[in-house]
Amino acid sequence: MSAGPGHAIARNLLAWTVAILLGSGAFAKADPQIDLALVLAVDASGSVDQRRFELQKQGYVAAFRNPRVLNAIRSGSNQSIAVTMFQWTGPRLQIQVVPWTVIKDGASADAFAAAIEAVPRRLFGGGTSISGAIDYGRLLLMQAPVEPSRRVIDVSGDGSNNSGRPVTAARDEAAHAGIGVNGLPILSVEPDLDGYYRDYVIGGPGAFMVPAESYDTFAQAILKKLITEIAAVPRPPAL
Repeated sequence: MSAGPGHAIARNLLAWTVAILLGSGAFAKADPQIDLALVLAVDASGSVDQRRFELQKQGYVAAFRNPRVLNAIRSGSNQSIAVTMFQWTGPRLQIQVVPWTVIKDGASADAFAAAIEAVPRRLFGGGTSISGAIDYGRLLLMQAPVEPSRRVIDVSGDGSNNSGRPVTAARDEAAHAGIGVNGLPILSVEPDLDGYYRDYVIGGPGAFMVPAESYDTFAQAILKKLITEIAAVPRPPAL
């Protein structure tokens, strides 16, 4: 028995759907092997006013436009990394604001910097859940369309974990999965936050931290940190 017109319509709809998904990249193959898949977790909790948030954002923008970061990327065997960024506050308050982007040359690095510069703040308050940020970073790494040699979650923040599950549980699960959790504690609110990050936050392969004395020195700290983790050079001391 020949298929009726309903079957033909269904086949056409399926073909159109597949074509649309292929065109959007939903079924795209993973990019070639890269040296690093890096998740940037940016604090947007209540202690971060708009000025402080802008200093964080501009620090990232300047870093990815700095030729030293591009030189670090080119020092890898594959000379490419993939990076994404999200904002975080409470246990279930995280928003990916810049999608996974492969950076392999000056144009792609500048495009990523421009994307960071253009994105507005999406979260305001809601507690400080570093554990939630680490868990969300793991989820983004699972969804990454790349095959990295290393996987790293880069957490910046100005406070200790005060909501959600224990941060050590999230850190240990990430480390068990082979993910490095690096830290950039900002000491403006909690002067001893670097010790907290050392003892409770960082972990996994090659984990380290670079503290920023204040938001005004964030740009220098994130530049140093990105160069170190991208190039996988010997880690600076935790303190």
